[in-house]
Amino acid sequence: MIFNRKCSIANYFAVFVLLLLVACEEDLNTLGEGVVGGEPFTSDRVDYDVFVTNQRLLAVQTNRLPLYQLGTFNDPIYGRSEAKITSQLRLSTTNPIFGNFSQSTEDAADTDDLDETIDEMETVTEVILYIPYQLASPEFRDKDNDGVPVNDDFDDNDRESDSDGDGVSDGDETAIGSDPLDPAVTGEEDDFEPNRFPQTFAIDSIFASDPLKPLGEIPFNVRVDESTFFLADLDPNSNFTEAQEYFSNSDLTTEFSGQRLDIEMENQVVITNQEFFELTEDDLDTEENEFNIERQNPGIRIPLNVAFFQENILNKEGSSELLTQSNFNSFLRGLHFSIDALGEDLLLLLDLTQATITINYTFLDVPSTSDTDGDDATEPEIVESSYVLNLVQLNNGLVFGNAVNTILNPNFPNNLDYTSSNAERIYLKGGPGSVAEIRLFDMEDGQSIIDEIRANNWIINEANLEFYVDRETLDMAQVAYEPPRLYLFNAETNAPIFNANTESNSAETPLGAFLNYDGILERDGDSGIKYTVRLTEYLNDIIVRDSANVPLKLAVSSDIRVVAVQESLAEGSDTNPEIPIMSTINPFGTVLFGGNVGPENEDRKLKLRLFYTEAN
Repeated sequence: MIFNRKCSIANYFAVFVLLLLVACEEDLNTLGEGVVGGEPFTSDRVDYDVFVTNQRLLAVQTNRLPLYQLGTFNDPIYGRSEAKITSQLRLSTTNPIFGNFSQSTEDAADTDDLDETIDEMETVTEVILYIPYQLASPEFRDKDNDGVPVNDDFDDNDRESDSDGDGVSDGDETAIGSDPLDPAVTGEEDDFEPNRFPQTFAIDSIFASDPLKPLGEIPFNVRVDESTFFLADLDPNSNFTEAQEYFSNSDLTTEFSGQRLDIEMENQVVITNQEFFELTEDDLDTEENEFNIERQNPGIRIPLNVAFFQENILNKEGSSELLTQSNFNSFLRGLHFSIDALGEDLLLLLDLTQATITINYTFLDVPSTSDTDGDDATEPEIVESSYVLNLVQLNNGLVFGNAVNTILNPNFPNNLDYTSSNAERIYLKGGPGSVAEIRLFDMEDGQSIIDEIRANNWIINEANLEFYVDRETLDMAQVAYEPPRLYLFNAETNAPIFNANTESNSAETPLGAFLNYDGILERDGDSGIKYTVRLTEYLNDIIVRDSANVPLKLAVSSDIRVVAVQESLAEGSDTNPEIPIMSTINPFGTVLFGGNVGPENEDRKLKLRLFYTEAN
């Protein structure tokens, strides 16, 4: 049967369903024959060329980041990098009062005729720097919700498993406040007191040169130096209307360092997944609550120089230096942080908004008469207190304070292909590394191919790019870490190619989001094979809605849900291309096959693959 071309698809199905409507000029006696034997649609697949250009990033903007790198990371392909941090300090309260009275009140103690006001003699006893490690994503913390992290759980899919072998299940011990990892405590003892033990956590974002080596076997030292560099918040070149930018190649520690502040000692920090836990006696005269419990999530905890903070914080009580945050920034300009893993490479990703410097101090306090049974004569007693400094602070989604990541990689290879208009290999490296520019169809705008697709009236069911990993190169270099996901975005607008409103999500985690787009590394065992990026909606915008076929940028990313960008300094570029922030904080690199491979790698060549339906 020859079907009349004037018939629409809707008319065809109307005839098929109703059998009574004459939508086309055909004899109804032949209707069944045509519907059963004909196929109104044809589905097929076609591949198109993709053109790739690599771009070397000499430096990336590294202030006001969500996470900061600290330590050294050895990428066998892209060289060894060293990351250091320079951060401002922030007062938890401006114009602070240490002890009970302001400094002006203490200064008048000899003349005010009040017994309660005395020189409180505030004295720093201890200063502790604390920076917590990153906790693992929820799916890697505690799968069965039994209180035991995945790595420590005997069976992380069974809440009734007994990880410490004491006869009480993990879930039951957690419920009554017993330690599910201590075989000596079941919670059934006569003297049992709940929650009197350090909890364990699944920690993340710690990368050692040997990923199989237990982190607890890699001790490291933290070096803390006073910074003499003034970190400006606003750019004077913009008449102080725009935020100041700092880049990864700014080595502020070399020329702008003052006094060393850490207490020099070997093996300062040993990585553990146990929280800091301390029982201290309750100073209240009651039978209950005999102890106070101090807890902090696993992290860096080291002592700092007491005399420095005595001189520059407590002795400045009531002075103009502590009156405002701006004054304080000018007075005490910040700290430098670096680590030495004692001959090994170790890199940490740290959230500075969670970091604190706690200044513990004592002062003299005159008890009130109500505390001394009405006696007139009271002797001052020593009281303990503390004051907290922050590095940067997060308040209502806004970051206050400034910090800069110095990331130096002097041995980055200079023999990689950054000149070809269609590269054989794609080189991707986070931070001050490498990104790639992708052009679909041809090196210009691909307009002739786009017009041909439109003329064919194709319905694009799926469009994807398959980026195959150059397994031979990575295996030969013995690369230990591969980027878990790639991020493809519009090179002109920096917008993602996916529509977050129509995406599929399985979990509130970086790899559980935007699964239609995908871009997640497909593995065979521990080895990455390929990344598949779907750009169906983006291509339909070009074919159906006449959007421009603009160049795309490809980068590694720690979390593609975060699409914010910051500037970079690119080799051979007159402009400062903008790079995703989550690529800046990512230390990983990889090598992929490009669009111009030899015959032996033709099956792994990068190509645009379209799955389409055409109406007959």
